[in-house]
Amino acid sequence: MAHTKAQGSSSNGRDSHGQRLGVKRYGGQKVVPGMIIARQRGTKYLAGLNVGQGKDDTLFAKIEGIVTFDYAYKGKKRANVVPVPA
Repeated sequence: MAHTKAQGSSSNGRDSHGQRLGVKRYGGQKVVPGMIIARQRGTKYLAGLNVGQGKDDTLFAKIEGIVTFDYAYKGKKRANVVPVPA
């Protein structure tokens, strides 16, 4: 007969998949409009110049340019997109 383990162990060992969060485009990299710069939970990085923020706090580029990071306040980092001179 098959027996189940006692002491409340999980019956199937279920686990969730990773959410693939983090910075996707680093400082100095070129981006085009709509390209994701960072996926995050909460505002670890703030949206700066030419950067939009989605409802899940994802940062994305609004224009074509180069990504830069700087400090905003209280140790928070801010992502910016600087346009490339034509």
